[in-house]
Amino acid sequence: MKFNVVIPARYASSRLPAKPLLDIAGKPMVIWVVERALQSGAEQVIVATDHADILQAVQSYGYQAIMTREDHPSGTDRIAEVAAHFGWSDDAIVVNVQGDEPLIDPLLIKEVATNLRDHPEAAMATACHAIHDREQIFNPNVVKVVTDKDGHALYFSRAPIPYARDAFQSESSPEEIVAYRHIGIYAYKVSFLNAYSLLEACSLEKTEMLEQLRALWHGYKISVAETAHAPAAGVDTPADLVRVRMMLKDAAAG
Repeated sequence: MKFNVVIPARYASSRLPAKPLLDIAGKPMVIWVVERALQSGAEQVIVATDHADILQAVQSYGYQAIMTREDHPSGTDRIAEVAAHFGWSDDAIVVNVQGDEPLIDPLLIKEVATNLRDHPEAAMATACHAIHDREQIFNPNVVKVVTDKDGHALYFSRAPIPYARDAFQSESSPEEIVAYRHIGIYAYKVSFLNAYSLLEACSLEKTEMLEQLRALWHGYKISVAETAHAPAAGVDTPADLVRVRMMLKDAAAG
């Protein structure tokens, strides 16, 4: 199974400025992500950044990083620039690992790459896992996904989908509600990356602030695999940062 990993790492963040460089148990967050990705079996792991400080931090640990344009509208566009830079072939598989996922499971990275290889009708592959907790289902920071019978995505949303009308109205127990949390990891064929950067952004993408909706809008299939290797939530808020720091501090101490 041959694939590459690209980790988009932007410096700007409205809630956590310089997020990739935030210290977690003695290392920048992006370094934790790189080290997890290297355990996945990827041929190359590359950080794609728009800021010299992130480039320097990654290279100081002996890992690979390149500077990319500052004006990319999404992480997928940034990865397309990396694929073009290295001249990867159209049938090569690239996995997008978010730079704020320091708890990502290396097995999940490989699973997503394998899923795309095994579903040639799809342009992209991603993952999900079942959730039953009402708080997560209604949390807009937890993206949900619904699929068709073949495991292709029908829609992604920050809203609770599918909306369990009767269960929500009757206060049924959470175990009776079936929803799926989307895990923000993607595998792409390079041929799709080349096409994606030319696709017009759609209204749904802008409304939900979810870039994968651009692919669905333009008719591309996204294969979604349910996984047992779901990571803990990434670092989106200061509270998330505190939680992850405690978890990785304990891990480093152990």
